[in-house]
Amino acid sequence: MKSAEIRRRFLEYFESRGHTVRPSSPLVPANDPTLLFTNAGMVQFKGAFLGEERLPFVRAVTSQKCVRAGGKHNDLEEVGRTARHHTFFEMLGNFSFGDYFKRDAIGYAWEFLTVEMGLDPNRLFVTVHYTDDEAAGLWTEVAGVAPERIYRLGDKDNFWQMADTGPCGPCSEIHYDLRPPEEWGTVPETEEFERRGEAGEFLELWNLVFMQFDRDVSGTQTPLPAPSIDTGLGLERLAAVMQGVGSNYHTDLFVPLVERVAEVVGRAYDAESEEGVSYRVLADHARAVAFLLGDGVF
Repeated sequence: MKSAEIRRRFLEYFESRGHTVRPSSPLVPANDPTLLFTNAGMVQFKGAFLGEERLPFVRAVTSQKCVRAGGKHNDLEEVGRTARHHTFFEMLGNFSFGDYFKRDAIGYAWEFLTVEMGLDPNRLFVTVHYTDDEAAGLWTEVAGVAPERIYRLGDKDNFWQMADTGPCGPCSEIHYDLRPPEEWGTVPETEEFERRGEAGEFLELWNLVFMQFDRDVSGTQTPLPAPSIDTGLGLERLAAVMQGVGSNYHTDLFVPLVERVAEVVGRAYDAESEEGVSYRVLADHARAVAFLLGDGVF
């Protein structure tokens, strides 16, 4: 499935469920001194999450242009060396502003991946914050995920915040099994799941953030006016899964760029060589620069 079709089907899926389709906001956030670049889909809705802005809708869906090249969410050093990290990427997201909460967010995500995208439920694993009994229970009740496939992890993995201050909350992630086929269906212990996730054998696809707090400079967390939902699904990562390739750089989003790099330097691309890292970095940075220039960053 082409990346453009994934994007279209995501937007249409949520639009058919009462979400207003909103355009991507610029890569440079307006009136937010805490961020250099837009690093997540929720940035344009920060005021709504904080209760400072009233929107004419309570549900939204976007495909947001993002750059992560510094600050709290900084992927710069990983670019080209892993199969999944980029300076520029597209984040597909659905949002609820005091409307639905954990139950519907979990139900929508599971249905989109397993029904709309046709992913095998037996290759999906879930993480929740170790204190979030409600989310763990809903994954079993709503999505039918067996309790042993739900991992309870700490703040590092399952508590999300945009920056050092601002909206934040516990989160739940959906991971896709990239282990060898003979291991599909087996359920690793938590320690092995984390270790093999770091090695790229469990791919984080989608992060569901249960926005509940506003963190200030002292670290104090104040409850938000209304619990809300902020989710982020990496288009590049889902494209790699749907296209059956082992790297985002081998999807239709990147192949033309990598091939162009090879043409310019006059040497074929070797994905397994150290030189291949440079090809991927050039492709990634060229894409990021193009979109930044398009948004008026010179």
